[in-house]
Amino acid sequence: MDIKEFCKRYAVPDRHNTNSFKWDLLKEKFGDEDLIPMWVADMDFKAPECVVDAIVKRAEHGVFGYAFTPDSYYKAVADWEERHFGYRPDTKKIRVTHGVVSALFWSVDMYTEPGDAVIILTPVYNQFANAVRTTGRRLISCDLDCDKGIFTFDADKFEKSIVDNDVKLYIMCSPHNPAGRVWKQDELTDMLEICRKHGVLVVSDEIHHDLVFDGHKHIPTASLCGGKYKDMVITLSASSKTFNLATCLTSNVIIDNERLLKIWDDFTARYFHVEDNVFGLAAVEAALKGGEDWYDGMKKTIWHNYEIFKDALGKWPDIYVSPLEGTYLMFVDFRKVIPADECRAFIQDKCRIAANYGENYGENFKGFVRFNLAAPPETIKKAIDNIVRELKKL
Repeated sequence: MDIKEFCKRYAVPDRHNTNSFKWDLLKEKFGDEDLIPMWVADMDFKAPECVVDAIVKRAEHGVFGYAFTPDSYYKAVADWEERHFGYRPDTKKIRVTHGVVSALFWSVDMYTEPGDAVIILTPVYNQFANAVRTTGRRLISCDLDCDKGIFTFDADKFEKSIVDNDVKLYIMCSPHNPAGRVWKQDELTDMLEICRKHGVLVVSDEIHHDLVFDGHKHIPTASLCGGKYKDMVITLSASSKTFNLATCLTSNVIIDNERLLKIWDDFTARYFHVEDNVFGLAAVEAALKGGEDWYDGMKKTIWHNYEIFKDALGKWPDIYVSPLEGTYLMFVDFRKVIPADECRAFIQDKCRIAANYGENYGENFKGFVRFNLAAPPETIKKAIDNIVRELKKL
């Protein structure tokens, strides 16, 4: 599906007064409701028709009592993974949860003890740090190297951080939000080899795994080197970013190791024994089976938005746009053009944009801004025009 057709069919004209986090909480979160919302990671696109039809059909049944996850759901998940990544997870090792963030917090809680050290590669999604701090673990932040917006992994620095702090758990982001990196096989192998050497368990958040662009390939961590490391990996994934289904509350945890799987099952049975969301199950299964054309059009639109944004900012050689290998979140380093302490005021008060700021993802990244590109091109163009106008005044 081309961009014009995709936007004609799926662009959302107005999300105000729909209890939208992204639109209806602007006043609460930013103190100003008249901003272009490019912050929280959801899309201003309608879901595929197959998803809407599946939810409507389920609603028309009229009975919403207790339900279980059907075999067809697990098969749809495994089929999608195999079709797109050449990796077929064992459906008996998949557990359905009510969101990747919840699964992340649970994983930290069940696989480590209070006071244990947990490492993250910063800048990274802020809930990683929250999951460590709120469970009483020690947060170890290891900064990715950054050269003119290009983020790279330093294996020696990573290993030293693990050894010096007796790290027990590594929370991986693959693809990496907000740096936009899709890890290459050698980088993943270095990470996993270091973790194996020092007895570090890996929780791999792969929620953006479907949002990878030409020239790059997502490698499911559990499939790396023919599954060499799968016994030390807990994979968290979902279709929520792919098809904009966040509040369907349906995500997947894949655990190949029987001992780790038993820990998961015992823990969730004690503390989180809740039923599956019948609408979420229907929505995800429908998307995985019938959403390919929509998925293709969405990715083309995201890439188009990235290119026009990158090209506009490229006129300022001291502004560095991180290459978008994966995700729909563009990370921009304004530090050489705008003082880091003034960056938020510049983007919000002058450019009239609600965005996310680098310090949310790591203490050393103030002056970076994360922009959500999952919107119609005209929304992105408006934001670009505002930024260019204000940059010209500097």
